[in-house]
Parts: sequence; C-alpha cells; structure tokens
Amino acid sequence: MEFQKNLLEYISQSLMTTGETISVVESVTSGCLQLAFSQMPNASLFYKGGMTAYTLPEKVRLLNIDKVEAEDCDCVSENIAETMALHVAKLFETDWSIATTGYCTPIRNSSYKIFAFFSFAYKGEIILTKKLELHPKTQALNAQLYYTEFILGCFKSEINQALILK
Repeated sequence: MEFQKNLLEYISQSLMTTGETISVVESVTSGCLQLAFSQMPNASLFYKGGMTAYTLPEKVRLLNIDKVEAEDCDCVSENIAETMALHVAKLFETDWSIATTGYCTPIRNSSYKIFAFFSFAYKGEIILTKKLELHPKTQALNAQLYYTEFILGCFKSEINQALILK
C-alpha cells in the first residue's frame, strides 16, 4: 500500500513547522490513516499515535460515545465522528485529531450504501466534518483507501488554512 509521497511530505513539513501534534482514531479506515502517518518523514516529531475502535462497545468504552445514540445510528453519524475526534485528541494530548466512522461494505444497517463520516478537531474544537459516499459496488479495501486519501487531502487543506491564519 503506497500513499502519495508529496502529500505525506507536505503534512509532515507543515506539522513540524508549526510544532503541532496529531492523533487519529479510526473505525471504517481500520488503521489506514495510522499507517499513512507512520510513513511520513520524521513522524515521531508530530504523530503521537492512534487507535482503531471498530465496534460499538469499544467506541462507548474508550471514546465517550453515548451508548443510546450509538445504537440508534449503528455508531455512524456526524456527531459520533466529532465525539471520537475530540476524545482522541484529549487521550493523546494533541493539537490536531482525525476520526473516521462508516461503512466499507453495503449492509442492511447502511441501507446498502457505502459511506463514511470523518471529522477534524483542532485545539479542542471541531473544524471540519464531512460525509463521503461511494458507489455500493466499490470493493471494501478500495473504499478504505479512497477514504484515507481523501481525508489526507482535506487535512492538507485544513493545515494550509491554519498556516495562513497564523
């Protein structure tokens, strides 16, 4: 699995320039973002770590997800992604965090659709949350890789904006 080298380098350089840190919590991408961050140059200077919380009980136990809300939406919603992002940043004490939740295969709970929510937190506030939808015939791994690349591209844009505002 290979990620866009220039994208990884840009994110790495930007985080090192600002002296900021990042953590990741994943469900639907199941470690792909953590892998991407670990491949960045000098990752240990800004990437504090991540976790994969794949099931509802783990999201509730580890990430302060409300159990009733999680059961109502099968742990896949904008609010769940935002709560995950805010909590992982607290756990790892990072400036930035990224969270993902969704589906990479069409199942009954997803109305047979493939989609994901992702959220970015910066210094304790949600700065971006989006929903990505893919064709229902997309293969699971391709969906996970697409989500990962798209999220990294969006993260690059958010870093740009943060750098401009400094």
